[in-house]
Amino acid sequence: MNKVKLLANDGIDATGKALLEANGFDVITEKVAQEDLINAINKHGFEALTVRSATKVRKELIDACPTLKLIGRGGVGMDNIDVDYARNKGIAVYNTPAASSNSVAELVFAHLYSMCRFLYDSNRQMPVSGDSNFEELKKKYAKGVELKGKTIGIIGIGRIGQAVAQIALGSGMKVVSHDPFLKQVEITLDIFDFHPKPVIAIETVSLEEVLKQSDFITIHVPGGKLIGEAEIAIMKKGVCLVNASRGGVIDEAALLAGLNSHHIAHAALDVFENEPKPANALLTHANISLTPHIGAATNEAQERIGIELAELIIHHFKK
Repeated sequence: MNKVKLLANDGIDATGKALLEANGFDVITEKVAQEDLINAINKHGFEALTVRSATKVRKELIDACPTLKLIGRGGVGMDNIDVDYARNKGIAVYNTPAASSNSVAELVFAHLYSMCRFLYDSNRQMPVSGDSNFEELKKKYAKGVELKGKTIGIIGIGRIGQAVAQIALGSGMKVVSHDPFLKQVEITLDIFDFHPKPVIAIETVSLEEVLKQSDFITIHVPGGKLIGEAEIAIMKKGVCLVNASRGGVIDEAALLAGLNSHHIAHAALDVFENEPKPANALLTHANISLTPHIGAATNEAQERIGIELAELIIHHFKK
């Protein structure tokens, strides 16, 4: 195999890079601005391009870069790539759907605990007035709730949704789920040093039933507009919502209205409609727990993503 030139435009874990280089790939990790990407690919003859969520690979780039043979997405969603168009042009497109599931699921629960105990707001207020208003803040945050015994609704119970369900079941929560493609899933509880590992079967139900039954709702779908004013109206008063999937899945205007009316108690957002410039009304809302699209941003997930992506690329070019 001739040495293949690969541009990892949004970076790649060092382990994945080393694996590619050991198999004869010339890996460039220097970031190229979106507007300069076509020129860079053509100038250097890159045959492979890997991206995360930042770089867009649209029809115009695909048409303008005849040397491109493979596009790799380090992560799950491929809404930043014109996948079908690329494949129709003979370009292979790969992603790494399994590598980040646990990291996203753990972030969901970080947000859930943060909302239940007001940690996101307490961490804002304690540095400002913890020394002068300690008793007032103690009273303000004294009405937390436990996750144990509550119902969590999981919309989309693929790999990430199942990882969320594992943690939820281990935390003593009831799990209800909706998924248009799955009627039932079996969740293996990965309990350390415990054999055989328990397996729990979960039957999926309608979206309406999930919305009606759930105390907490987390969404794990590839995109689309799923939760708006009508869906929020069906939910329990005091529900908490988490979106660590794609911006726009929850209508942000409807979400703000639900929070302001107190129908929604709290929300947690890792993704936004207008990334990388989320709406200020979301960023400053007192009842929203916020992170800047870091669902897969753990050392462990990035290493798994890098290795899985490298192995897919190596296999493709050695076929």
